[in-house]
Amino acid sequence: MKALVTGATGFVGGAVARGLIRAGVDVRVLTRSQSDTQNLSGLPVERVEGDLLNPASLQTALAGCQQLYHVAAYYALWAKDPAIFYEINVTGTRNVFAAARLAGIQRTVYCSTIGTIGLPANGALGTEDTPASLEQMAGHYKRTKYLAEQEVLK
Repeated sequence: MKALVTGATGFVGGAVARGLIRAGVDVRVLTRSQSDTQNLSGLPVERVEGDLLNPASLQTALAGCQQLYHVAAYYALWAKDPAIFYEINVTGTRNVFAAARLAGIQRTVYCSTIGTIGLPANGALGTEDTPASLEQMAGHYKRTKYLAEQEVLK
């Protein structure tokens, strides 16, 4: 079994890659040319250079894989140009899931954020079953992760 992990150069993606390795999965990781790959040091992974905004590179990265773990995202509290959140988190997710469909991926796992859980009107704690809306999402990061979830559900 071979799996592609996006975002493996980051904290959560690196943990996902390590967990898959421990489970005996052959792991391929998507890295950008400018990525800091220190988090991958010493891991028995296959590195493939690509970008969420380059659909052809995603098709190459997914070739021969049966699983996709999409953990990559643009996270920041602020950006001079908020379009970067929408490009990477929404368009990038749309691109990687389209490439996964073309590659015949058998299993996909998408990593979102707690910030997309709905807020109950009565002030109680929300759960994954609590309805959420775009209007409840504060900031570009949460808004784009919510929109990316909608892409995944399609």
